Amino acid sequence: MSIAAFIEYLALEKKCSPHTLTAYETNIEAFSAFMKKEQHEISLEEVSYGEIRSWIVFLIDSGNSKRTVNRKISALRSYYKFLLRIGTISVSPLKEHKALKVESKVALPFSQEELKQLFTQDLFSEDYQGVLKRTIIQLLYYTGMRRSELIALQEGDVDFSSGLVKVLGKRNKERLLPLMPEMASQLKILLREQKELNMDKESPYLFVNEKGKKLTSTFVYDTVKSYLGKVSTKTKRSPHVLRHSFATHLLDQGADLNAIKDLLGHSSVAATQHYTHSSMAKIQEVYQKAHPREKEDK
Repeated sequence: MSIAAFIEYLALEKKCSPHTLTAYETNIEAFSAFMKKEQHEISLEEVSYGEIRSWIVFLIDSGNSKRTVNRKISALRSYYKFLLRIGTISVSPLKEHKALKVESKVALPFSQEELKQLFTQDLFSEDYQGVLKRTIIQLLYYTGMRRSELIALQEGDVDFSSGLVKVLGKRNKERLLPLMPEMASQLKILLREQKELNMDKESPYLFVNEKGKKLTSTFVYDTVKSYLGKVSTKTKRSPHVLRHSFATHLLDQGADLNAIKDLLGHSSVAATQHYTHSSMAKIQEVYQKAHPREKEDK
């Protein structure tokens, strides 16, 4: 069974993003190339865990982190699950494999004060580039949407009358996110700027550069990293950390975890609980103020 059939399955059945498809195909092809280099004259369907273990050792010796190795093996595991599903193999060679243990790294969210400085100081230029970059960062933080979701937004996804924006998340799952009045005003400013420039948009996308072309993932990442560097000394400054900050600040203010899960587009609350680590101090403060036993002791 070809790797191409597996990638097609991921695209059509699992609705994986182009980025995910490329990553999976690259990792499986890398394992296939390793097998040929080591002169293992067997197909991918015939490999045993021994060959995969050799690849793991090779990857670690080549300087790959345990996290990277786990990601590569995860792609391979999905491939063998696919082969099991269609009956090409009867047992996965990764059936007994356990992921390499890695240290849990929780990215520190930006503080509310840092983000307040970002939006209240005159850091953004008044031209189209400045308006575009401010709107990008503001929307990421005000809604908690993913970078890919922001890039894919179309003008028709924003309903100013109802104060909602429709987001297409992972695996084509739609969700509605509320637009605060301040955020809605900023989006209207962006659209007005585009109109005044007589921008010849080649697509229906909301976020475009001055030539009317859809933004790249790199542009959004670099924008966030650059501007957050003006108000924060944190080394990790990415769109994902803004998303993390959105969830953390909601939790700090007492928002329900399930509500945050829905806003983030998580399939289960387990993924959302990752953000509780950053809010533990706030949670302890609320506990001490609100728990009846605490009140009785005072």
